[in-house]
Amino acid sequence: MVYIKMNSPEYVKASIALFFGGFVTFSILYTTQPLLPVFSKEFHISAASASLTVSASTGTLAFMMLVAASLSDVLGKKKIMIISMLLTSMLSMFIAMSPNFPLLVVFRTLLGISSAGIPSLAMAYVAEEFHPTAIGKVMGLYISGTSIGGMAGRIITGLLTDFFSWRTALFSIGALALILSIVFAFILPTPKNSEKKPFNIEAVIKAYTVHLKNKPLLSLIFLGFLFMGSFVTLYNYIGYLLSEPPYSFSQSLLGFLFIVYIFGSFSSVFLGKKADEHGHSATLIFAVALTISGAILTLFPPVLVKIIGISLFTYGFFGCHSIASAWIGERADKNKAQASSLYLLFYYLGSSLVGTFGGYFWIHFHWAGVILFITALLLSSLPFIRYAEKRL
Repeated sequence: MVYIKMNSPEYVKASIALFFGGFVTFSILYTTQPLLPVFSKEFHISAASASLTVSASTGTLAFMMLVAASLSDVLGKKKIMIISMLLTSMLSMFIAMSPNFPLLVVFRTLLGISSAGIPSLAMAYVAEEFHPTAIGKVMGLYISGTSIGGMAGRIITGLLTDFFSWRTALFSIGALALILSIVFAFILPTPKNSEKKPFNIEAVIKAYTVHLKNKPLLSLIFLGFLFMGSFVTLYNYIGYLLSEPPYSFSQSLLGFLFIVYIFGSFSSVFLGKKADEHGHSATLIFAVALTISGAILTLFPPVLVKIIGISLFTYGFFGCHSIASAWIGERADKNKAQASSLYLLFYYLGSSLVGTFGGYFWIHFHWAGVILFITALLLSSLPFIRYAEKRL
């Protein structure tokens, strides 16, 4: 095995490329999240219906990642990731021209299909190509790219929507993503520890079956559903809360709210490193406790306390995701791409299903109901974390 070693030229290039990969995918995937109140007003739809612009993308993304992982065995991980980033960037610019809400949802569904390459393969690329001592840190760098991308996409969307329109915002983010995608294609090192092989449906089914029979690994996989479902639910509906009196945030202010994602970029690296030092389980439970504490803080009326709560919630969530992602890569002895894809299948199903279902709690119980729902989801993760420690 020829690993990418810490501080080598290949390490620097790969780290930057993976950061760009996370940035591009997540700057586009969640651009409509701060626009949900705008869609509700412009298209005369409910909060739950508006959330379909997020859920349609993440739902199709969840299942397409299983396909992308198998295609990578035939075409190679790097090629699939490049195609995914280029198509996603161009499709984002095309979505800006959607004439009505149903077509907007259709186009966002197609975007979910095109964007599957990076999240399904980046984790496996890190697990296979980097030296084991560097996996936690590099996984944290990739996830920091997803957090900063998600933050930048939402902030830019909010600003450009206030000054121009949401259509201009989506087109501009797509154009920026296209440039970064081209850079990614040139600097990502070609994988050396994975071989191309012909598509074999029996082998694919067998690879997934092995993981599905591994109950401790399944516990880790299900954590993605709980973590991401909680995270997307909070961010889907916080915009509705803060756009109402007494807060009455403008679209720009709602966009800048996502600057707290910067805390996620720190926690994914910091807590990922701490998990390498102190163990996954203890560090992950600590990260879950931080996430719950942040959610509860948002119940207090002062806007500064809400922002502190959202910041702590975001810090904790990205730590949870970083630790669970690295743990998946280590626990899967083989077929790492399929193991990562199963984790992310549940991760994005959580985004899609739980994120939309959270609208029920907003409509009927307002913000207290949303936070009670989120807290219940996060507390239910604790027995799964403990069970994941078991060895078959």
